[in-house]
Amino acid sequence: MKRPALFGLVLALIVCMMALVAMPISAQDAPAPLPTATDIPPVELGTGGTHISFWNGLTGSDGVTLIDMLSPFTAEHPEVSVTVEQIPWGTLYTKLQAAFVAGQPPDVFILHASEIPQFASYGVLKDLSSWYTAGGGWFPNDDISETTYSGMVYQDIPYGIPLDNHGRGLWINKGAFEKAGLDPNMEPPVGYDAWVELFQQLTLDANGNNAASPDFDPNNVVQWGYTVGEWPLVNWLAALVQNGGSFVSEDGKTVTVNSEAGVLALQQAIDLVYKYHVSPPAAGFDTWQGFGAGTVAILPTGSWFRNQAATFSDIDSAPWPNVTFGSQPATWFGAHTWMVPATLEGDKLTAVQTLIEWVSNNQKTWADSGQVPARLSVQAELDTEGYASNILLGQTFSDYGIQDFQSTVIQEMYAALDPELSAALNNQKTAQQALDDAASRMQQALDRAG
Repeated sequence: MKRPALFGLVLALIVCMMALVAMPISAQDAPAPLPTATDIPPVELGTGGTHISFWNGLTGSDGVTLIDMLSPFTAEHPEVSVTVEQIPWGTLYTKLQAAFVAGQPPDVFILHASEIPQFASYGVLKDLSSWYTAGGGWFPNDDISETTYSGMVYQDIPYGIPLDNHGRGLWINKGAFEKAGLDPNMEPPVGYDAWVELFQQLTLDANGNNAASPDFDPNNVVQWGYTVGEWPLVNWLAALVQNGGSFVSEDGKTVTVNSEAGVLALQQAIDLVYKYHVSPPAAGFDTWQGFGAGTVAILPTGSWFRNQAATFSDIDSAPWPNVTFGSQPATWFGAHTWMVPATLEGDKLTAVQTLIEWVSNNQKTWADSGQVPARLSVQAELDTEGYASNILLGQTFSDYGIQDFQSTVIQEMYAALDPELSAALNNQKTAQQALDDAASRMQQALDRAG
């Protein structure tokens, strides 16, 4: 490994530790998010002599789908064996950096497209230009959207092969609508006030009063209209754009999360909890289980909820597009992306390329995970009966999806922003104070990145 790359990785690890130490007391005191899954034991597939190690953060039902896909791969390619390690995302990033520093990275790994700038800047990712048809390879450039492809590129070089598009939408409980006297087949509202009105009608207390009633008891809610607690970061990113804001200035040099639009986007979420009483506080409420128990009418969540929704057999549910609180629609989406160490060569590189190509050619199976296959031709093959959420949400990603800001320090910026959003949503800071504090630390990271 080249010395600049090694230095960059070491520096990144130091910065991560410094960020934790320097975190303000108010942020440290913010309620912790719900526990995430622990490491899953490695899965050994095949017995071939060319062995490849594969790390990813797919620890949910999507990870199960991926394992199901790889089993026939090793059957078709008996010369290859694969060790799959599924590691929670937060752990995976730091573990992968440490592995590169030690000179022992996995042979292939899946990260989000937003991590490409960071790892590519270290010099540890393989240039995959020759894998794309534009460079004479096998992966068709014209079979993914321009937005998806842009996420694969850092400084004009593609360092990733996309597996999917995944992002935010809504699931509605049809029974909860009917309980509130509403038609679940209604058209979703547009604009914050219209959404609040719907949430109020759907939020019921133990006496049957909705949140718009003068007799409503906010301390005795049995059905919530909405929830703000699951992944507030990406919900807020979409609302920021909906209200005309941006993550950074047009020249990319100034953090603008604490703009008027940013504060409004956060205040809208806060008011759903403390002013309109249509959502429980962010801390301490399990949104997925609430939906499964019938106490949540509209759940903002990800495309990956498809399989979980199917386990709630008592809930008649359906996907909806993401809320539009501002003047223009927007929804966050990302891409799970294959990446390869720059040092990988020989038989292992051939085996890794064969694996990625095989999975890409079988992406329709990946739709069973709930995610939207990256390849447009595969999206077009999906049927509405089996893949309604993939089709609906996938179309919104194409029409008005927004991705993470491309920066080598995006994870550090999010580490500064996340606890501040949590503090505001749990009534520990005002929206302005939380975003001002976040912007200050985010600007320091952005300035270091140049």
